[in-house]
Amino acid sequence: RRALSSAFAQPSSSSSVALARPFSSSAHHATTVLCVRKAGQTVVMADGQVTMGSEIVKPNVKKVRVIQPGVVGGFAGATADAFTLFERLETKLEEHPGQLTRACVELAKAWRNDKYLRRLEATMVVADKHHTFQITGGGDVIEPHDGVIGIGSGGPYATAAARALVDIDGMDAMTVAKKAMNIAADTCVYTNHNFIIESIGPNDDAGGDEPAKKGDEKEKGGKESKK
Repeated sequence: RRALSSAFAQPSSSSSVALARPFSSSAHHATTVLCVRKAGQTVVMADGQVTMGSEIVKPNVKKVRVIQPGVVGGFAGATADAFTLFERLETKLEEHPGQLTRACVELAKAWRNDKYLRRLEATMVVADKHHTFQITGGGDVIEPHDGVIGIGSGGPYATAAARALVDIDGMDAMTVAKKAMNIAADTCVYTNHNFIIESIGPNDDAGGDEPAKKGDEKEKGGKESKK
C-alpha cells in the first residue's frame, strides 16, 4: 500500500520545478504600432499611451525611432527590452550594412537562442523603403505581402483599416496610416490619439539589400500629435 500510494502521490509545491514561460508572438501588448509602405514611401506610426493595469501613466511616449538613416522601427512591449533589441539590431546592421533582411534574421536567431535575450518581451516592426518586417522572440521574421503590418493590442484594427485603404488612388502611405491609426485609437482602449510618426521618402537611398551610398542618405522623419 505504501509503495502504491507513493507512486501516485502528487509532488508538493515546494519540490516542483518552475518552468520558464515561453515567449508568445501573440502576446498582448497595450499599444498600437502600424507600418504602411506605398509608392516608395514608408511610414511607421505609433500611439503614445502607456498603461499600468487600468491606469494611464503617460500619454506621449515615443515608441518609434530612426535606427539608421533609411531604416525606421517601432515596438510594442517593455520599453527597456525594446531598446536593448534596437541596440542589437543596430549592431547587426553595422555588421551587414545595407542588408536589412539579413540583419533582422540574425537578430531573431540571437533573440531566440541567447540565454539573456530570450527573456526580453517585446515585438518589433522594422522597415526601409523596400522591406517591412515583424520580429518576435519566437524566432519569427514576418514580411507582409502588401507592405502593411500592425502590432500591439490595436494592431489588428489598424492593419485591417490600412489594408482597406491602401489600394485607394490618391491616398499616400501617410494618409492611409493616419486614417487607420485614428480608427484603431477609437476602437482600442489602450491606444490614444497622440501619434508619433517616422517616415522614409522615395528619395532615401539607404536601406534595402544594397549597400548605401555615402552622400546620398537623407532622413525624413517627423512627429505629429493629434488630439
